[in-house]
Amino acid sequence: MKRLAGLLQDRRAALLLVSMVAAVVYANAVPNRFAYDDHHIVVNNEAIQSLETLPGAVLSPYWPGVFGRASGLWRPTSQLLLGLQWIAADGSPWIFHLTNVLGHAAVSALVLLLLAELMSLPGALVAALLFAVHPVHVEAVANVVGMSEIVSTGFFLAACLVHVRSPAETRWGRAVAIAVLYTLGFGAKEGAVTLPGIIFLLDAARSDLSLRDLRRYASQRWRVYLALAVSAALMLIARSEVLGTIADPFGPLGADLLAEIPRIWTVSEVWGNYVRLWVLPLDLSSDYGPNVIPISIGWTLSNGLGVALALGILGLALAAWRTGAMAAGRRSGRAAGFGVAWFIITMSPVLNVFFLAGVLLAERTLYLPSVGLSAASGWMLVRFSRGRPRAALLATGVILAAASARTWTRSPTWMDNDAMLEALIADYPYSGRAQWVLGDAFMVRGRTSDAFRSYRAAVDLLDSHYQIMTEFAQTMMHQELYRPAEGLLRHAWRREPHFPLAPGLLAEIYSIWGRPEQAEHLSRVTLTIDEDDRLRPHILAWSLASQGKFVEAREVREAAILRFGLRDFWQQWVTLAYLEADAGDSTAASGAFDRASALELSTVERELIDSLRVALVPGVPPDTVQDADRTPVLW
Repeated sequence: MKRLAGLLQDRRAALLLVSMVAAVVYANAVPNRFAYDDHHIVVNNEAIQSLETLPGAVLSPYWPGVFGRASGLWRPTSQLLLGLQWIAADGSPWIFHLTNVLGHAAVSALVLLLLAELMSLPGALVAALLFAVHPVHVEAVANVVGMSEIVSTGFFLAACLVHVRSPAETRWGRAVAIAVLYTLGFGAKEGAVTLPGIIFLLDAARSDLSLRDLRRYASQRWRVYLALAVSAALMLIARSEVLGTIADPFGPLGADLLAEIPRIWTVSEVWGNYVRLWVLPLDLSSDYGPNVIPISIGWTLSNGLGVALALGILGLALAAWRTGAMAAGRRSGRAAGFGVAWFIITMSPVLNVFFLAGVLLAERTLYLPSVGLSAASGWMLVRFSRGRPRAALLATGVILAAASARTWTRSPTWMDNDAMLEALIADYPYSGRAQWVLGDAFMVRGRTSDAFRSYRAAVDLLDSHYQIMTEFAQTMMHQELYRPAEGLLRHAWRREPHFPLAPGLLAEIYSIWGRPEQAEHLSRVTLTIDEDDRLRPHILAWSLASQGKFVEAREVREAAILRFGLRDFWQQWVTLAYLEADAGDSTAASGAFDRASALELSTVERELIDSLRVALVPGVPPDTVQDADRTPVLW
């Protein structure tokens, strides 16, 4: 007990304990490989995999490929760090997972340091340990792309720590430092945008601010708020330039109905799940879409209880707030109210209350908000120890041990795609995303009928959401199932005509089928919406050349190459073949066909290119380019 008492008074020892516990409890996540979104964002994202292309990737959407801008995500800090890790370890997954585990240990230490400035060290220690071992964080720590949550929270907490250690009147040096940390955190994950609200909360929690004090407060803190405002404005402007918007254009997957009915019916269902996931995190899932959390079209017992629970917690938080200011070494009950307020502020971007977010609920989004829940929980457990210290110690030990065990057993579910799929099906077999992932797995294994059956089930559960239709279509295109992909894309385009992905993919299909008129029209539609598309200009040039419009085809092709450089698109080389054939140079035309044929092609694409070769250069055999080092003809 004496050693324990000493630990509770030694901040350095407490810091070491929290860091070690956080690292040990997640140590079995280091052998994990890549799973689910890791493949889209890291493994298949060539732009982040070399020092030459990484700067351009940082200034591109977080989600690579044709779906990039439509996803509404830009995370330059995360993209830079993911790229550097890939380059450092040559794509080996261990470095990503080790970074996440060490990052989580560092964030847990920051939780301790920040809360130790606001409450007693025992309360801060218990809170930080709860944060370190809580199972709800597994998705963020054990999954590679969860790094964005960890990095964003780390910079966020560092900014908070700089602020609470500042004098009453913030000077420019501190204000700029906080703004830099804010920018880095915002660049890692969008939830960090809430830092100005937390800065005010930290000041309010440590004093008894009233309306009469606001002028004095503003005179002391205006520099930090101005610096944060400038940083936020610059980030939002840059975000708009990269994405064409400052917000995610999609609502929760499969929940389009929320845009048409009162959201409170469904959102109140979610509130109860927040409490359940924090208090009893036994039933975890990587998906909380419709059929896991139902879309409610009226008041029910379940969402009514959610409202009652939320109001009850808010009432208790308000009562706790009135117990006195927080400070280092003080055991003020305001810690409970502070924790609830922290949760609400940092969770606000994804609450679906003021605007629709991309998810109804996701465990990874609780990473930063759970700092507040940890503070409230830590205070309550220490408060319980006043009258029953041994019982409180035993209860705290049991809670931490149980949470650690659940975390340890949950981490391997993110080992790879197969493990993640198995866990998802076991958790909620009838969720829309479970059927979606199952369909992808069937498709990869060539079980097309089973894949279609799962896709139909996913559509029934999630509705014909734009993202679902376009994702299914792309999977089918990879399997050369162009006809069903065409139908899905036509449906998606009718529903969301202002998004470029569906018409862009349709243009690609029609170019593969050798239908230049339709490919031309859809390429123009796509480029009107998204002028940064790299493939569609070459489809447009090919379609123009196919129709004998050689002058315009040459202009479009030259403009695309000048802007984006030479790309591995067969349409680029077939257009050149048309232009060379029109100029009477059959050898150069055949060489262009050779370059097109050397690319990775589907069976249909190869047949099209072979037929065009026969039509355009019938007397010249393939592989006429003898010198492998020959400089390619660009125009």
